[in-house]
Amino acid sequence: MKTLQQSPLDPAFVQDPYAVYAQVLAEDPVQYWDDYGMMAVFDANTVHNLLRDRRLGRAVLEDQRTEAPSHLTHFDAVERVSMLDLEPPDHTRLRGLVLRAFTSRRIKALEPDIHAICDDLLARLPDGPFDLIPAFCTALPVRVIARLLGVPEGMSEQLLRWSNAMVAMYQAGRTHETELTADAAAAAFTNFLTGYVDERRHQPRDDLITHLIAAEAGGEKLSRAELVGTCILLLNAGHEATVHTLGNAVKALLEHDTSASALAPDTIAATVEEVLRYDPPLHMFTRYAYQDIDVGGHPLAKGQQVALMLGAAGRDPARFDDPNRFDPTRTSAQHAAFGGGLHFCVGAPLARLELQIGLQRLFAHAPNLRLTEPPQYQNSYHFHGLDRLRVTL
Repeated sequence: MKTLQQSPLDPAFVQDPYAVYAQVLAEDPVQYWDDYGMMAVFDANTVHNLLRDRRLGRAVLEDQRTEAPSHLTHFDAVERVSMLDLEPPDHTRLRGLVLRAFTSRRIKALEPDIHAICDDLLARLPDGPFDLIPAFCTALPVRVIARLLGVPEGMSEQLLRWSNAMVAMYQAGRTHETELTADAAAAAFTNFLTGYVDERRHQPRDDLITHLIAAEAGGEKLSRAELVGTCILLLNAGHEATVHTLGNAVKALLEHDTSASALAPDTIAATVEEVLRYDPPLHMFTRYAYQDIDVGGHPLAKGQQVALMLGAAGRDPARFDDPNRFDPTRTSAQHAAFGGGLHFCVGAPLARLELQIGLQRLFAHAPNLRLTEPPQYQNSYHFHGLDRLRVTL
């Protein structure tokens, strides 16, 4: 097996990981990534297959589990009940209960709210050069998920700080300070949501927290810890990916001088899917092997981790014609930006709705929107989103 030596903290790689992906795909799409200490899979076919392979999963094997260090007890308490890191039967029960509350009807009902939030945000955009990331790309998803959960939108900035601190745990370059900040955020986030959960038990409303409390299947309900953990997961995942994709989408549309026809009602869905393929918000998702298996002709031993390179899979020439070309009219194979299998993103329908409405509303409001400086990506691999997007109306 070839060994890839590529620091995920290298500024050039962070700004353009696709050049490295192309090189790996041209050599051997399954390589040992030395900087991460694990096998990494880059080609679309193998990534899609492994996402659905039940011989792998997100949960650590029982005999490999260790106690969380004392400075991460609050963060660990949230992670232990997260759907993201559970497997059946726990994952099946928890996801089933969440889907009873997080229905397509409830997501569709958010459409007027998304438009109302867009109205407010667009009216506030300045005439001169400004950074679109905080002004629109971040504010829209955070306010939408706050409204969905039923927590005050005035808390959006605080929710965002807690969320960013926790999500930093999954980024390259994690430090002890990162861990301390994440644990403090998890404790504060948990205390805040616990109060709202208790309030909703006595004063139910038409919001997701109330419906999660009411969700029941086969006599099973979410525990308080599961409910709080699920709300934190929905907020963290529900804004992180959408923030990045909104920014990446605007960048791609402007840099490629994309026709306004790509944002028409009958084409916007395809445009969003092309953005998710071309420049996805998450580039790596890991799995544990639950038995010895073969991956692309290479052995993966039970208990070892494998990195599924979602960002590389979207640029695989074996699946996509001319993969480095941004083409909103593309009608080819499915991307992997939302994962797959049991862990397919539960919030994908909401993310797609926000992206479609947000992009349409932004460019209808500012048809002459243009970049004022080259966009810069955050140093946050394996997430992939812009640090700033300076534009003018």
